[in-house]
Amino acid sequence: MNPVGHEPWTGYHAGLPAPPPAQPGGGGPHRARGWIALLVAMLVSLAVVGSLLAFSGGPRTASPAIPSTGATLPTSPASGSAGTSPVGAIVDINTSEQVLGADGLRPLGAGTGMVLTADGEILTNNHVVEGASSIQVTIPGHGSSTATVVGVDPTDDVALLQLNGASGLPTIALGDSSTVQAGDPITAIGNAFGRGGQPTATTGTVAAVHRSITARDPSGTSSERLNDVIQIAADVHPGDSGGAVLNAQGQVVGIITAGPSRSSGNGTGFAIPINSAIGIVNEIRAGHGSSEILLGERGFMGVAVQPVDPATAAQLGLSDTAGILVAGVQPGSPAAKVGMTAPAVIRTIDGQAVNTLDELGNAIHSKVPGEQIQVTWVDQQGQHTATVTLASGPAV
Repeated sequence: MNPVGHEPWTGYHAGLPAPPPAQPGGGGPHRARGWIALLVAMLVSLAVVGSLLAFSGGPRTASPAIPSTGATLPTSPASGSAGTSPVGAIVDINTSEQVLGADGLRPLGAGTGMVLTADGEILTNNHVVEGASSIQVTIPGHGSSTATVVGVDPTDDVALLQLNGASGLPTIALGDSSTVQAGDPITAIGNAFGRGGQPTATTGTVAAVHRSITARDPSGTSSERLNDVIQIAADVHPGDSGGAVLNAQGQVVGIITAGPSRSSGNGTGFAIPINSAIGIVNEIRAGHGSSEILLGERGFMGVAVQPVDPATAAQLGLSDTAGILVAGVQPGSPAAKVGMTAPAVIRTIDGQAVNTLDELGNAIHSKVPGEQIQVTWVDQQGQHTATVTLASGPAV
């Protein structure tokens, strides 16, 4: 075991479409929302910038059977704690995306959430709803409902959703993650493999606390550093992201956020301490937006983008590959309204150069619908600058 606080893991977040095969020598945490097809993973940050994602690959195949772990799901919280049965308060989350040039929505991913309030506040990971144009939540015994994003913290991977028209829902029992220690018994419950239905469970122990990890999307092109997470010795599967880590009293002490890549096997997971997550939730509830906490809907420009390749740069008469390639523009979108067409290369946003997908995302996702940005781009007709009024877009 590596010393607490060191960073032995670099790999993938846990979530749901299927990841590409692990490369030799790979390993580390994966996102548990859903394994994302390679092109989608490469473009996942496009949702952050308000772009429309093109989903590569065909429909999802049936989820594999989940092996029995012998885990018994707790049926009630500890005496005196808030909440009801943790099983009834664990929900399935399925997201859909708008695809460039296509009518309707296409499935994007699957994950897990937890009911915080009887009127339908849902706690989950940011990456579970990232890029979603539509969010569907299914609660055992209460059917399905759509949800909207109240706020997200992409840096700490926390999201707060609100179910539409909900009341009388069972809620989780909150524990105190500051008391968690290595060796404590835990139960991890979630939507393993995104198959839906009753929550699945695995038992294990706390392996370490106060860990720092780098969690990646399946393609490895997008990553984020998570600090002060709980490492658990328990199987974590795709679809479990946003699920609960329960202590021996059935109280939630963490939110599942990442697990090992295929090459490093099962038996390890990582969770955000519940105290940290609820602190972020309270800031969202209070309307405290910041560079890290984003409230409500995000700005949307309506382009599909990717890094610039030398051939396209030459086609556009550019001497370098600086900027971001616009591979498609949604008809009627804010980008289309100012005359942007594909192929084009976005050079600056509000006078600041954008040379990576993250820089473009950071320039846009802090804006809300109705706000304006100044965009400079180059296409085969030359250079253009226009003021773009952002519309409503997918979750960040």
